[in-house]
Amino acid sequence: MSDAAQPTAAEVRAAAEAVKAAIDRHLDAVERRTGDDDPAVYEAFNSLAAAAEVYDEILYDRYDEVTPFEIPGADDSLPPYAGPAEPSALSVLIRRDYAVAEPPRLLAQAQRLADVDAEPGADGSIAPVVGISVHAALGVLFGEYEPDEIASRHKEFGLEEGDSTLWVSAGTALPEPGEWLGAPFEDADPELVVCRFDVSAVFDEDGEPDDDFAGPATAGG
Repeated sequence: MSDAAQPTAAEVRAAAEAVKAAIDRHLDAVERRTGDDDPAVYEAFNSLAAAAEVYDEILYDRYDEVTPFEIPGADDSLPPYAGPAEPSALSVLIRRDYAVAEPPRLLAQAQRLADVDAEPGADGSIAPVVGISVHAALGVLFGEYEPDEIASRHKEFGLEEGDSTLWVSAGTALPEPGEWLGAPFEDADPELVVCRFDVSAVFDEDGEPDDDFAGPATAGG
């Protein structure tokens, strides 16, 4: 880059001041939050991310230096938002991966549930329902508990968390009942994603999953 195209020292300083102000606004929004889904916190988060990204770029252009910030950029995950400005319907798409880390624990929990629901035979005995089948055990487990409860109790069921993601996708109207059940994820359009939340071991430098990460990557933010 030529000297003429480089930002001035004053512009770098202004970008740094913008980051400081964005940090203050973000902290204020967090302190005043009204719940887990407070839109003011999301807006402040995105403003802070944008200010930090500008500062990082302008600092590099002027001084060939970088910041230690890792900004979850929308350019890396989502295209620019192209949905309705005021959505009147939402689709929430969730994927959670698990490893079956302890099959005996999974089988025992599923058998316990099956035993509670099983009806005795003519001789009063109860035939095993789950047996040694992990496939059957998973059917019992996910048939009994909501996905959020399984996520919070996964270790109890012998499961180990992998990556997970949640997309909130905007729309103008709800689909007809049963319309998408045959292929529920086929029409997922990244351009309609309002916000996205990811959890992955890649966000933790020590290699352990960071369960507290909930960085909203708002499309176009």
